[in-house]
Amino acid sequence: MNRSVLASVLLLGAPALAAAPTAPAAPTQVSAKARAVHESALIIDTHVDTPLRMLEEGFDLGSKPPNGVGHLDLTRARAGNLGAAFFSIWVEPKEFAGQYTHRALRLMDAVLQQVERHPDEMVVALSSKDIVAARSGKQKKLATLMGVEGGHAIQNDLGVLRDFYRLGVRYMTLTWSNTNEWADSSGDINDANVKHHGGLTDFGRDVVREMNRLGMLVDISHVADSTFFDVMKVTKAPVIASHSSARALTDHPRNMTDEMLKAVAANGGVVMVNFFSAFIDDDFRKGYAAMAPERKTATEALEARNKDKDPATQFRLSQAADWEWAAKVKRPPLDALINHIDHIAKVAGVDHVGLGSDFDGITSTPEGIDSVADLPRITEALMARGYTREQLHKILGGNLLRVFRETERVSRELRAAPSAQR
Repeated sequence: MNRSVLASVLLLGAPALAAAPTAPAAPTQVSAKARAVHESALIIDTHVDTPLRMLEEGFDLGSKPPNGVGHLDLTRARAGNLGAAFFSIWVEPKEFAGQYTHRALRLMDAVLQQVERHPDEMVVALSSKDIVAARSGKQKKLATLMGVEGGHAIQNDLGVLRDFYRLGVRYMTLTWSNTNEWADSSGDINDANVKHHGGLTDFGRDVVREMNRLGMLVDISHVADSTFFDVMKVTKAPVIASHSSARALTDHPRNMTDEMLKAVAANGGVVMVNFFSAFIDDDFRKGYAAMAPERKTATEALEARNKDKDPATQFRLSQAADWEWAAKVKRPPLDALINHIDHIAKVAGVDHVGLGSDFDGITSTPEGIDSVADLPRITEALMARGYTREQLHKILGGNLLRVFRETERVSRELRAAPSAQR
């Protein structure tokens, strides 16, 4: 990956080639009561960026921790009782210009190869029923789903969108941090050099309609506010924000305003809270942003020094450097993350909040959340704030499952109508 491009987008919440401390030898310590509630839940994470590690460094999810850097592997997924994960299919828009669809297919292949390699522990899930089935019986498997992060990956072709669905993609984030030809992004909305549309174009509205017809979840993380409100006028199915937090608490354009949270609730959708320190803590956000010029210079120098090394080595070195830069800013406490979950539950309602960690796509997480194995700490912290077992089951995965089922219901109603052809 082009390191100078990567450095410029880190502030926007890019998949930042994350690193993390190695997993603890013993299970994460929480109370017996919290552990029981956590183990009884179907836990769904709607955004993990591990496919980049799979493709770029040949990372195997079955490798045992400590296994280099990263937040997710099958051992730690079991320790955290992760039931389902949406693996992000993210195509860097400048480095792969003109090759978006091909790059996306390579990433999908990397995910599906992992399922083939670990059939006793992973299974492809194509529906809400498949997620439940994966966690039923004696041999519980990780329900493996895919979400395309950035509508540029379809290269303005609804046929490609349909092909992605056929290959197992079950959500698409309409934009990444880049505005595409049919939808504005929050990442460059103030860049006068970027052509904006004022939200969705006519083709963008066709994309949303076709996603509704297919039964593909419409993901509004990363989009500009204008795009968000255009989506809400068009969609017939509930939307998701696969990895976004609350702007009222942390003033980042990637986060959602209270007005947007209420609109998602009215739509029946769900906001999955992002774990990145810069999205959940203003002190971290400001400190990290202040280092941007120095970080950019160092990143370019690192890239120049390593330009002749093999791609896997370049990738690992860039990961290590990204983690080192993020570690220069104090991590926020776990309460910072819990505050965002709590705020969204209060503003939108407890039926409209969930977890979208951004694991392996972020360089800093709150204290106590070093990997997927630490998810029980979130359950314990929410219990301490008075959340009931039923409410926790909703937050940990039930809300996403409900939205998925409703999206499938809408799709069945729309399937009789002819699909858009462009």
